[in-house]
Amino acid sequence: MATKTVATDTVVTQLRALEQLTHTEAQVARFRVAQARTDAVRRELRQNGDNAVRRARRIADQLHTLHAVPDVVTPALGRMLALVKSTLEQAQPIDEALLGDLSLEHQLLDRARYLRVLAERADLPAVEKLADDLVTAHTATVEWLTTVLAEEALGGPAALTPTPLQRVAGGVVHAVGLPTRFAVGRVNHAVHIAYRTGEQARDAVSDVAGKVVQLGSGTREVATAGRDAALQQAERVAAREGADGVADVVREARADLGSLKASELPIKHYEEMTAQNAIAALRELTTPADLTTMIAFEQNHKNRSGVISAAQTRYAAIAKNVADVD
Repeated sequence: MATKTVATDTVVTQLRALEQLTHTEAQVARFRVAQARTDAVRRELRQNGDNAVRRARRIADQLHTLHAVPDVVTPALGRMLALVKSTLEQAQPIDEALLGDLSLEHQLLDRARYLRVLAERADLPAVEKLADDLVTAHTATVEWLTTVLAEEALGGPAALTPTPLQRVAGGVVHAVGLPTRFAVGRVNHAVHIAYRTGEQARDAVSDVAGKVVQLGSGTREVATAGRDAALQQAERVAAREGADGVADVVREARADLGSLKASELPIKHYEEMTAQNAIAALRELTTPADLTTMIAFEQNHKNRSGVISAAQTRYAAIAKNVADVD
């Protein structure tokens, strides 16, 4: 009897910890809604937040059943911790923020597994069932976050976008009218290669870097046209001077910006395709780079939400495979 009482006391302790962490999880999911890249991800995050709230209520109900003293502090503490977390991570790159989310989910998962064993020892079948459900839910979230991190690592459009401060922390330059994926590091890398391969190529790419910063004084359309023309010219000059590495880097930047011409896309005759045909073609792509190129092009031209979501889903499938997520 004494052993069972001790086990029950430990169950209550773990339920309280899980309740606090679950309230934090719910708030984090709601903060992440603003960072969702697509409507589908936005809906998923809202659902995740709602599910976390329901899990917190189930935990509270179990505490009540076990005659634990009601806790009015935990919900407020969970909100406060989530606010502190979201504030501090503004000084971090997006991948570090996501790793923090993953750490939270792993702690929830590990505690749920521990709770399952404790509940079995204390002969509390309702708590066992709760623990099983928590394990299932947090396993799914761990896999989702692992996939998002894999998408980020592959360089493609992840499910979550950085906040403005996270873009700065992650080394992404802000220029009026430019998508955020035009990184300073890419231009620097191009210039570095150019210094070793030819003066004319170096000057051309350095000139592109200067123009990128200056763009935006006119309308968005004019700025975009000027940017695209400058990048195409830099690529041509680099290729002509034999600076293939520079040409490749500039071409990659053009692909990320969605400024490739239709004839340069990995899917031929893409501009002529209906949404249904475009989705079917996107599902046949097998490399992250090709999908990144197509997503950027679609967003920059027709911007069909169904097509973008299908491409994002295909990208996530590839990322899951790379991350070895079932």
